[in-house]
Amino acid sequence: MAGIYIHIPFCKQACHYCDFHFSTSLTYKTELLQALLKEIELQKTFLNGETIETIYFGGGTPSLLTSDEVNLLIDKITSLHTVSSNAEITLEANPDDLTIEKLKALRQTAINRFSIGIQSFFDDDLMWMNRVHRANEAETSVKRAQDIGFENITVDLIYGYPMLTTQKWKHNLDKVFELQVPHVSAYSMTVEPKTALASFIKTKKQPPMNDEQSAEQFSQLMETMESNGFEHYEISNFCLPGHYSRHNTNYWKGVKYLGIGPSAHSFNGETRRWNIANNSKYIQDITQNNIPAEIEVLTENNRLNEYIMTSLRTMWGIDLNKLNLIAKGASDQLLKEAPEFFDKEWIKQKDQIIYLTQTGKLYADHIASGLFF
Repeated sequence: MAGIYIHIPFCKQACHYCDFHFSTSLTYKTELLQALLKEIELQKTFLNGETIETIYFGGGTPSLLTSDEVNLLIDKITSLHTVSSNAEITLEANPDDLTIEKLKALRQTAINRFSIGIQSFFDDDLMWMNRVHRANEAETSVKRAQDIGFENITVDLIYGYPMLTTQKWKHNLDKVFELQVPHVSAYSMTVEPKTALASFIKTKKQPPMNDEQSAEQFSQLMETMESNGFEHYEISNFCLPGHYSRHNTNYWKGVKYLGIGPSAHSFNGETRRWNIANNSKYIQDITQNNIPAEIEVLTENNRLNEYIMTSLRTMWGIDLNKLNLIAKGASDQLLKEAPEFFDKEWIKQKDQIIYLTQTGKLYADHIASGLFF
């Protein structure tokens, strides 16, 4: 079992908070598409013949692709790999791209899941973020997708920024429930270096993010989701029973995946590799049959820490037996570092599983680093 991620590095405009790799120019879109197809071929042995259970179009803004371009990429994958008959195939989309015509065309592809970047249902918030779409498009894009026949939908929301009051955050969450969306990914606004938001804060054009506000809105998020029947299966992800993101869940469970495209990451259990984050250099190298990637061979400690970081974030927790499969006696060593987190009731243990409590979810990264080898 394995997954394939395809990075589409184009956007109509730059969101103020985003530090993902993308270009607002579509000048080299055709050349980039050809390079993606070529890399899929060059990387065909990376997953050692494992069946592909998930394909994920991320970015950037993959909804800028035409349905024909989506088909080209999927057809290339299926020609070189065994793809499961019930594979989850996700396309990230901006609301403004999901017109009726676009949705009808995508319905003729193998895409069976949408991840829609809504972020907020308030125009002033969307303008503050420098998003392209507006609130009415956010709502209608979901309804259109459902009307066309796409039921497996997730939406992205952001919290913890100055303009978002408790009442507005409640409205955003209530709107998701009203739209009957089965999956939500919600992220605290993070100020990344070299973004417009970081510059605005540095020059005092914008106030800094408030950690207390973020914590309060995260707690509000958890409580509201639970009361509406959603499972909190990963720190930033909530779903109705049975609607987990299979692709992302496999990341957190250490399943192998291949990343295609500039800045895309790959993992095969023993090594991690990442492509250059430069469109023209990527195209040039791939055209010359070279994969422009850096490779890191994971040490035993790397693999232990990776497992701790990813598994602790999920409702399935850290399996002490799996730790011992990576390194003999690793569970005993981890438990020596854990008492302070047990004492604070940030983590609990049931049989061989260690998992975060509701309060512990507020300190997930801190706890994980405290348990690292």
